[in-house]
Amino acid sequence: MLKYARLNTRTRLIVTTVIAAVYLIGAFIWGLLLDPPSYAVHFEGQFISPSWGHIFGTDFMGRDMFFRSLKGLSNSLVIGLLASLISSLIALMLGTASALLGGKVDKSILFIVDACLGLPHLVLVILVSVALGGGATGVMMGVALTHWPDLTRVVRAEVLQLRSSWYVKASYKMGKSRLYVAVKHILPHVIPVYLIGLILLFPHAIMHEAAVTFLGFGLPAETPAIGVILSEAMRHIATGKWWLALFPGLLLITAVLLFDGIGENLKRLINPASAHE
Repeated sequence: MLKYARLNTRTRLIVTTVIAAVYLIGAFIWGLLLDPPSYAVHFEGQFISPSWGHIFGTDFMGRDMFFRSLKGLSNSLVIGLLASLISSLIALMLGTASALLGGKVDKSILFIVDACLGLPHLVLVILVSVALGGGATGVMMGVALTHWPDLTRVVRAEVLQLRSSWYVKASYKMGKSRLYVAVKHILPHVIPVYLIGLILLFPHAIMHEAAVTFLGFGLPAETPAIGVILSEAMRHIATGKWWLALFPGLLLITAVLLFDGIGENLKRLINPASAHE
């Protein structure tokens, strides 16, 4: 602890980011590699409270809550990753097009952004998910198609700033097309902002996936997912089965906070104002 306290701010940010990333990657891989029998139904072991044999206890069907929660978190991370990738790519394309093309294109994209931000977010996710048939694909696309507006604004602002730089103006003077300028001069400088935005999309995507599933519009009940687990726990928590909601909820909150912390740390590391610390 003393050695850690003596590290400068930049080194501490790197260390905490790596630790958080290792935890999340480890939980993700462990959940993917779990065998179904580890969280299978065992009616003879219903409602066992947390113990050495079942550290998170068991549920109403005798399923081990630790392994089921770990599998559910892994499933949520997969959906969150895919949804964030799709959403961030939409934001990158629209934000770049809005700033470079300007005029009616810029006004149209900003109108769509404002319209999306003006609607209740969770309701919009549910509507898109239901319209696309629900399930993993519906939830993933619902999250992906509703989480791009904020990042679009950030990308647009960054591109507008880059558009006025001398090397971009020189490229236009040399007769280069807008596509050439975007690919060669704009995108390489926008990538750091894009990556941070992508990471910061993860916690929102995971939370909204869990919320939609919890409300019954997401993943089916037979799929291990944090939203499904918490929804089932609500039926039994009044009877004293507190572990059914506590431990899965803590896993979800921990993952969300770690993703948010990684994104904030990377933002501080990339920020030139903190580079000299």
